[in-house]
Amino acid sequence: MKPFLTNSYLFGSNAPFIEELYETYLENPAGVPDQWRDYFDQLQNMPGAGRDVAHAPVIASFAQMAKQSKFAANTNGVADKRQVGVLQMINAYRFLGNRWAQIDPLKRQERPAIPELEPSHYGFTEADLSAPFAIGSFQFQQNPQATLREILEALRQTYCGSIGAEYMYISDIAQKRWIQSRLEPIRSTATLPTEQKKRILERLTAAETLEKYLHTRYVGQKRFSLEGGESAIVAMDNLINTAGAQGVQDIVIGMAHRGRLNVLVNTLGKSPSTLFSEFEGKAASDLTAGDVKYHMGFSSDVNTAGGPVHLTLAFNPSHLEIVNPVVLGSVFARQKRRDGKQEQALPILIHGDAAVAGQGINQEILNFSQTRGYGVGGAVHIIINNQIGFTTSDPRDARSSIYCTDIFKMAEAPIFHVNGDDPEAVALVCQLAVEFRQTFKKDVVIDLLCYRKLGHNEADEPMVTQPLMYKKIGQHPGTRKLYADKLVGQGVCAADEPEQIIASYREHLDRGELLYNPALSGHTRKYAQDWTPFLKKDYTDAADTTVPMAELKRLSARLTDIPAGFTLHPTVSRVIENRKAMGAGERPLDWGMGENLAYASLVAQGYGVRVSGQDCGRGTFVHRHAVLHDQNREKWDAGSHVPLKNIQEGQAPFVVIDSVLSEAGVLGFEYGYATAEPNELVIWEAQFGDFGNGAQVVIDQFISSGEAKWGRLAGITMLLPHGYEGQGPEHSSARLERYIQLSAENNWQVTVPSTPAQIFHLLRRQMIRPLRKPLVVMTPKSLLRHKDAVSTLEELANGGFQTVIGEVDKLDAKKVKRVVLCSGKIYYELAAERHAKGIKDVAIVRIEQLYPFPDEALTAELAKFPNAKEVVWCQEEPENQGSWYFFVSRQHLSRSLPKGVSLHLVSRPAAASPAVGYYAKHNAQQKEVVEGAFGPLDQGTAN
Repeated sequence: MKPFLTNSYLFGSNAPFIEELYETYLENPAGVPDQWRDYFDQLQNMPGAGRDVAHAPVIASFAQMAKQSKFAANTNGVADKRQVGVLQMINAYRFLGNRWAQIDPLKRQERPAIPELEPSHYGFTEADLSAPFAIGSFQFQQNPQATLREILEALRQTYCGSIGAEYMYISDIAQKRWIQSRLEPIRSTATLPTEQKKRILERLTAAETLEKYLHTRYVGQKRFSLEGGESAIVAMDNLINTAGAQGVQDIVIGMAHRGRLNVLVNTLGKSPSTLFSEFEGKAASDLTAGDVKYHMGFSSDVNTAGGPVHLTLAFNPSHLEIVNPVVLGSVFARQKRRDGKQEQALPILIHGDAAVAGQGINQEILNFSQTRGYGVGGAVHIIINNQIGFTTSDPRDARSSIYCTDIFKMAEAPIFHVNGDDPEAVALVCQLAVEFRQTFKKDVVIDLLCYRKLGHNEADEPMVTQPLMYKKIGQHPGTRKLYADKLVGQGVCAADEPEQIIASYREHLDRGELLYNPALSGHTRKYAQDWTPFLKKDYTDAADTTVPMAELKRLSARLTDIPAGFTLHPTVSRVIENRKAMGAGERPLDWGMGENLAYASLVAQGYGVRVSGQDCGRGTFVHRHAVLHDQNREKWDAGSHVPLKNIQEGQAPFVVIDSVLSEAGVLGFEYGYATAEPNELVIWEAQFGDFGNGAQVVIDQFISSGEAKWGRLAGITMLLPHGYEGQGPEHSSARLERYIQLSAENNWQVTVPSTPAQIFHLLRRQMIRPLRKPLVVMTPKSLLRHKDAVSTLEELANGGFQTVIGEVDKLDAKKVKRVVLCSGKIYYELAAERHAKGIKDVAIVRIEQLYPFPDEALTAELAKFPNAKEVVWCQEEPENQGSWYFFVSRQHLSRSLPKGVSLHLVSRPAAASPAVGYYAKHNAQQKEVVEGAFGPLDQGTAN
């Protein structure tokens, strides 16, 4: 050997090799070369060293020895160099063997040149193949020695066969050893009993026959066929059965359209007759919109070796991968019902190869996969890898990484690439995947390499853009045929048995039935969620949101009770002291106190509260202070106090999470959680309202339309800070107009509360009223500490949320000539302007709920001013934004106006940007809007 300083065996890219060698020594000292064993023995005898020396001192010791150039002289023998070469080659196969794995059923790619996988790279020749060497930690046999030929054969069978495993990037050596212990002794080859082999053939037959049946019965209709990837049904069957045996009770599946109909029928047991009715347009539905058949969800109970397992296939829009965080949120809620037992509820996410690498939502969910507020103990990911994205199959255009699964390495998830034409290998990796997830509570990936027999859809002709690929596909006999021939050759099946299974399956399909229906009937689940109380409810249903005065004072005391010895920041200390005075009725309530009292009253009544978002514990604008921090904390993970968790014994849970810097992933997660948990107030708060832009697909395709498309109820609440205070284009508007435009069919509620009492009653109404529809709240920024934006305890103890707040000053109603309508922060500026100029003939009315529009309440308010001939809608937003176009197009305001009253708009002029960035220009525009509400008006629209 050369001195350590230049020896690549010991440092540089081979540093992991030393750790592997040392780990082998710790497990079996005889498994390493003599010279290495002697050296490690010396380390054990170092002063103060225990039997298991930490890795860092070992590596540091190597470095020091390298500098002194001592160890090299002791290990310079040819035998040791050859032995080290063997151990390095073992390590190389563990790292790189997957590159030579036979995982492509189309065999399109040539085997890449990887010198590290060649014995010659380590100086070996043909003459060395019979020489014995220590096998180190390689677990392919009990004997610690084997010939080079045996070692090489075992390495290639284990890491270069139908399974290509990637896992050596994992930091935790125990996880790597676990994978090695499962793959290496069996050389990555499953040994299955006859019955399981027949089961695999039956599943392949079911998958293939259903697709061919639909192809001939419904010619040209889109179904996004699974043909070429039928092993996905084998994968699902093995995942579910293994999961059941491992204690899983609830599985939620997220997937896009490819193969979805097959999973619905053959995995979840959806009746073929129902599917046929959907193809024929005969399926009955009471939904206002509905959705195409390959987006629909389903649930059922299936039997496994460990007992019944409930399966849910989540409803899914066309936007690929966006269902993934929704599934994770739903699973999180199901785990919570089971006291947080992650091993009892499992997410399975099925991806496409182009989408999994191309859609950024996957990076978001992997980023929060191990965090406290969003971790579900790992998901099992299956990539149905057709090796083509719509028309892109050239790897140079598909992605920048070698594999589509490389993104999962950021979460240190093991990846099993597997040839879809080897269904027994598919079954093996599915078993390993579930067992790994259950053991280590981490994500795990199955990359199922297959092909797409037809085009992107059944009307597409793939030969136009992929002639070479589809020539190969045209010559492929199909996975079912390959496996059937294999079983016949093994004597597992009679020669005619595979065709008999096909015939029997088709006969059942002709009757609208399944040959094998996995679904149980009449099974009652212990943890089922009852949504009956929330069905067919109306937004006009009454809800008593008041809280008795004595209870408000008790809750206030609990909110301001700080543990002994807990040192608050001076600013926070003043907040708490002020809240004590508010709770005693000595000061008016500010927004933060009104909001916190709403949460406190709900958890005291048995309603859980979950709030998440960036900086939401403190609040972006430092108003909430739901989490208090000891300024004298001594540990980074200690010294916090959450008053809302300490309201009373037996209270409902309160959870507040400072989320990762993600919008789409986090909001999707919270929506999924809300669809599975109707008894908690689930809130997502945007740091600024326009941050909702980053989650628009979740808002458009799930939150606003989920009930109309799929009948899915969800009471999720979105708090979106909104208001024009001169902070520029991106921190002013929450894009209110988008939510208003999406409003129809009573799909949700859009509100702009302007007082602490309003937010108190609004949040309580969201839970106490048995209506589970999304709530969109334009929350304030400057109003959080505005001297006039305050309320009294009496307003919380009495009344409720007011959809319209009428004139609050004592004006002579008969002298009012103009009524100004508005929402939000601008009310206080209008009121100040009116007071400053002594205006007595203009009333100001706030519309606090924009949708569903409060026609009756507004009509009643306007009727109080019989001589008013002008009604002005005043908004901060530009004319083409905010609420104005919605009001005009829906005629909401004009319907409420008395005869002969004209309607006018005062706003910023129409603009491409939500707001200006120049502060002086902002002030000038704001002044013009406020003064314009009281000044001369344009002609307006007569009613």
